[in-house]
Amino acid sequence: MAVAGFTKLEALFRKAASLDIKKGHAKDITDIVEKKLVDLLIAGERNASMNGRNVIMEADLPITKGLQETIIAFRKLEETIDLQDVLDTLTTFPPLKYPYAAELEEKLPEITGALLVVMAKIMKMVDDNDRAIDHKTIEKTKEIMDLTL
Repeated sequence: MAVAGFTKLEALFRKAASLDIKKGHAKDITDIVEKKLVDLLIAGERNASMNGRNVIMEADLPITKGLQETIIAFRKLEETIDLQDVLDTLTTFPPLKYPYAAELEEKLPEITGALLVVMAKIMKMVDDNDRAIDHKTIEKTKEIMDLTL
């Protein structure tokens, strides 16, 4: 199970960055975004622990100003990510020590959507000469996201 299927990814990438994706690239894209979401949650767990709490709150996640603005941009695209798909995907990763607060759980689809938008926009910057993305562009984008998120 992925955080989003091909049809949803295709629509989101077209709206966010005027990019066309191939069905074969959908898994690579969702794998990267899912790992980045888990990275944010791991950092959030550490912050919750440092603040003496045993639950991860939204404020614990290292959401930068740019990512916050991208969350807002994702909302404006009027696309949605299903919460249950995100939660199901998270069960495929090693469990965190702490649970998510209800308010954070509700925000997970928007955070995931924003990560997809970030990925689409980076891809557009990496190769702005082509609407269609390729594996090389995906790999470069992954490297950039690993450095920045």
